[in-house]
Amino acid sequence: MPTLPPLPLPNVAALETREVWSALTEAHRHLAELKGLCESLPNRDILLDTLAIQEAKDSSEIENIITTHDELYAYQEESGASAAAKEVRHYVSALRTGHDAVRSSGLIRLETLLAVQAELERNRAGLRKLPGTVLKNEATGQVIYQPPQDAAEVEALMANLIDFIHAEDGLDPLLRMAITHHQFESIHPFYDGNGRTGRILNLLMLQRDGLLDLPVLYLSRYITTTKPDYYRLLQTVRDEDRWAEWCLYLLRGVAMTSRSAITLVKAFRDLMQTTKRDLRDRLPKLYSQDLLNNLFRFPYTKIEFIERELGVSRPTASKYLELLTGAGVVRKQKIGRTNFYINEPLYALLSGVTLNQP
Repeated sequence: MPTLPPLPLPNVAALETREVWSALTEAHRHLAELKGLCESLPNRDILLDTLAIQEAKDSSEIENIITTHDELYAYQEESGASAAAKEVRHYVSALRTGHDAVRSSGLIRLETLLAVQAELERNRAGLRKLPGTVLKNEATGQVIYQPPQDAAEVEALMANLIDFIHAEDGLDPLLRMAITHHQFESIHPFYDGNGRTGRILNLLMLQRDGLLDLPVLYLSRYITTTKPDYYRLLQTVRDEDRWAEWCLYLLRGVAMTSRSAITLVKAFRDLMQTTKRDLRDRLPKLYSQDLLNNLFRFPYTKIEFIERELGVSRPTASKYLELLTGAGVVRKQKIGRTNFYINEPLYALLSGVTLNQP
């Protein structure tokens, strides 16, 4: 297996094709619209909780961690959740860990990626130190790629990658993201969690470069639906150095998922406004912005969440939810021993997310 070269690419000029620049223009245009839309929302931090779960679910499915929306939404805490649902919740937590670190420092440090991976895997194994890691074809068992084996080489390549992420060399940030993602997956720096960490890194780079303040771009949905192309193009670059095709693939994914996110965020905003008017008209004494935020942070709520987020007693929280149920704002459903209260329009909206084709 050939040695993985450090960045920058020696032939980056080969990416300057008409097709690549056209894809860059489209991707930037849709990203800018999505960013502006998110900035216009009065409670945009809710999106970080509500929509991050979509990215988490799709990213985890790439790793064959399959769960349902019911599991994810109903069990917002560790207790009672299936193993798959816990994995997805860990992804949400890891995404927030990375998002908060980049928002605080403006940088993506190695420590940031280590913290993200540790949150995903719930261990602190750190960078790979032992040889033996290979990537195999799931169907045949054939080794298709052997990442760097020496611990010192892994460490040096990761230091080089961090330098490349922050380089001020005029490279378009979306091309930098595409190249970084490929290099990260090729270094394969961790024993576990490389794919999910790499997909979170995509979102952190968009955040750091000011292209998107909130991680609400579902690139994992795009990768899930084009999984054979994703793995084929990763390997084509390694075997044939065909970077333009790989970059085009990710740029098209950014444009497509941006369009889908725009549609979803607009629908989310409109639904929240409709519910706000409904609450004010039908339950004016009950309405508060905190209550509305609670109903839209996740499609399911329960007494404990109302207690905690509104700072009320358990009897008061129970009364609120019964009034909401009576008014048809939520539907009460018992899951196990717990009563959940479902915001059905929001559940339907998030469960029906699809990619907007060009």
